Amino acid sequence: QVQLVESGGGLAQPGGSLRLSCAASGLSLYVYAMDWYRQAPGKERELVASISSVGHSRNYADFVKGRFTISRDNYKNTADLQMSNLRPEDTGVYYCHARHIGLGSQIEYWGQGTEVTVSS
Repeated sequence: QVQLVESGGGLAQPGGSLRLSCAASGLSLYVYAMDWYRQAPGKERELVASISSVGHSRNYADFVKGRFTISRDNYKNTADLQMSNLRPEDTGVYYCHARHIGLGSQIEYWGQGTEVTVSS
């Protein structure tokens, strides 16, 4: 059974750091592009960062560029999000997302999320 499980969330102070990890089971991540999304209370889910299946291409939302780094280890079947210089507006539930283009359609999987709170 396919599962994506996020970990590493918690409480951080403004200016602090957290590292989130997404561990996959039931599928091999090397054929999937990976994304991190987040959803703040009362707001819609937004894309934070993306990485291609072999890690060649990385993209970031403007509001995290220079502060967050997305990475992957296809041998460990994991994808990480290193978050630095955290701000209160980074608070929310962070979700791991795997995607692959099949025969004319996108195959995708979601984790259940890990909560991040940035507060003094």
